[in-house]
Amino acid sequence: MAQPLARTFVNMFLGNAPVWYKLTILACLVCNPIIMITVGPFVAGWLLIAEFIFTLTMALKCYPLPAGGLLAIEAVAMGLTSADVVYHEALNNFEVILLLIFMVAGIHFMKDFLQFTFTRILVRVRSKKLIALLFCLAGAFLSAFLDALTVTAVIIAVAYGFYNVYHRFASGKGSGDSHNLISDEFVKQKDREELLAFRAFLRNLMMHGAVGTALGGVCTLVGEPQNLLIAHEMGWHFIPFIVKVLPVSMPVLAVGLLTCLAVEQFKVFGYGAELPGNIRSFLLETAIRMEKEQGQRGKVKLCIQALIGVWLILALAMHLAAVGLVGLSVIILLTSMTGVVEESQLGHAFEEALPFTALLVVFFSIVGVIHSQNLFAPIIGYVLSMKGQMQLVAYYAANGLLSSISDNVFVATVYISETKLHFIGLLDALPGIGMSGQALMAKLTDSSLVRADVIASLPATVAPQVQEMMAHFDKLAVAINTGTNIPSVATPNGQAAFLFLLTSALAPVIRLSYGRMVILALPYTITMSLTGLAAVYYLL
Repeated sequence: MAQPLARTFVNMFLGNAPVWYKLTILACLVCNPIIMITVGPFVAGWLLIAEFIFTLTMALKCYPLPAGGLLAIEAVAMGLTSADVVYHEALNNFEVILLLIFMVAGIHFMKDFLQFTFTRILVRVRSKKLIALLFCLAGAFLSAFLDALTVTAVIIAVAYGFYNVYHRFASGKGSGDSHNLISDEFVKQKDREELLAFRAFLRNLMMHGAVGTALGGVCTLVGEPQNLLIAHEMGWHFIPFIVKVLPVSMPVLAVGLLTCLAVEQFKVFGYGAELPGNIRSFLLETAIRMEKEQGQRGKVKLCIQALIGVWLILALAMHLAAVGLVGLSVIILLTSMTGVVEESQLGHAFEEALPFTALLVVFFSIVGVIHSQNLFAPIIGYVLSMKGQMQLVAYYAANGLLSSISDNVFVATVYISETKLHFIGLLDALPGIGMSGQALMAKLTDSSLVRADVIASLPATVAPQVQEMMAHFDKLAVAINTGTNIPSVATPNGQAAFLFLLTSALAPVIRLSYGRMVILALPYTITMSLTGLAAVYYLL
């Protein structure tokens, strides 16, 4: 008997998402125009933001692009914003879009070198505390210059590969046999305890590595997408960005690494699991065999990837080109020198970044609603009415709280753009600047101009005031950046690397659930967030 058309549609709508979630989204789409007509665009706009954040928090059930995209299309259709505003927002942040498309794809072709690095740490170092520290430190360093998602993907690939080899061995299965890694049905009884310890060991390392990507991600312009977005709005290059966030990023990095050592030393919050000696020997033998199988070609490829990595760091530090174009140069150099010349091989590199790139444009649609309806004006006005360091603390805390339950790129986009609009208004209120506040702000945040020269060209009566305003704006931008990066480690919703790990094929085989991830992240959340808060208050 054929299903009713309505049920067929519900089954197709948003795919495998829970039925209650599908119905909730449909209810939102139906109610939004009614709210718009009866109560007005201001309330309808806030309701839309709440609905969009809801789609972000439900990312594990349904990727936010389809549901959030429907809400964004409806917002444009209802007149809460316009397609031109969305286009302007996307065009204004084109450098961030280039970063996501080309840099992520470029790092895809460096995975062999990254896997080699983490494999060496895993099988050659005997001390668990040192392995944990090296995973965290390597994740931090690599994420400061590369894409955090790609670094996380490499760590996952290393752990999954070794787990696969050992689980097959413990289950008496060959490499060519079909095998279910989640089930322990065929694992020999004598190996079961060692397997449980191996799972706990891998859970520990995965979390140390993922937290490391957050520690490094806050430090540089390319560490996270929101960093480049904030830097673009402020006119900061690679080195100036590092210097601006240094008073907060370095204390947090130090405390994060100390936390890594502490949880392993005292074996708290699920940490402290040791790698059984038998498994260590087995993994070492496997790694040595894999290195031999790579042969001369593999060694040359690793050397090329390492050299291109050095080029990447130097190009970013010297700001030789826009970040996305540097990523494109990495793609060209690596593919040409390692023999990747088929279109199908190139295509896989772009699969990881494009879904999030599309989601980012949807973010800009919601930001367009916020700007068009002035939704955040009361909140920004209230926070900016605070005085001194408490204002910075409020910015850090508000961004941290929102980022831990939704997406930090979205939160950063809203706060930096709304704050910039506020300072444009303050510049407009200054008499005798000789231009509009918008035009002056454009000059002050133009990365090709020296801000001190722009201020020196202003009348002496207003130059000191502009200097003071921009110094404070810089501090607020740092508070936004660190607030969206650091406290967001509290949940998988806040960190893309955490969410990627939780939805990977590795998570179920090592028994890494949402709740367990939150518990494992808790010591880092507490120490890093409080350190960041103190640094914002005392050091900015």
